Amino acid sequence: MNKLKFPKPSENELAILQILWEREPATVKEVNEVLNQKKPTGYTTTLKLMQIMHDKGLVTRTTEGAKGKSHLYSSAVTEKQVNGQLLDQFIQRVFRGSASSMVMRAIGRSEISPEEIEEIRNFLDGLDNNPPS
Repeated sequence: MNKLKFPKPSENELAILQILWEREPATVKEVNEVLNQKKPTGYTTTLKLMQIMHDKGLVTRTTEGAKGKSHLYSSAVTEKQVNGQLLDQFIQRVFRGSASSMVMRAIGRSEISPEEIEEIRNFLDGLDNNPPS
């Protein structure tokens, strides 16, 4: 399977991507307002992070406004792509590449309802019938 490769977003970049996935496109000001609800973040800090993310290819930027001074940012990667890449890296780093070890550890550490067990069974049955390509 050919997976899209892109730079791993930092924790702060991931927070910005999560905002963009919910409200894109968005201005730096809009993103900064949401970030400030969780932790005080300066506008220039948010601007610099988003410029770096643009340079990395994590976000796209379009110009708007009469004088072209305002930018709208959108994510260049989907939530599914980022989650998949981060999960793959986590499995490699922490579980030596064993997805089954990670799943067993996760299931063994939490209380799972009968409904969740049924959901897991249905998912596994679906993999038997339609294996990933």
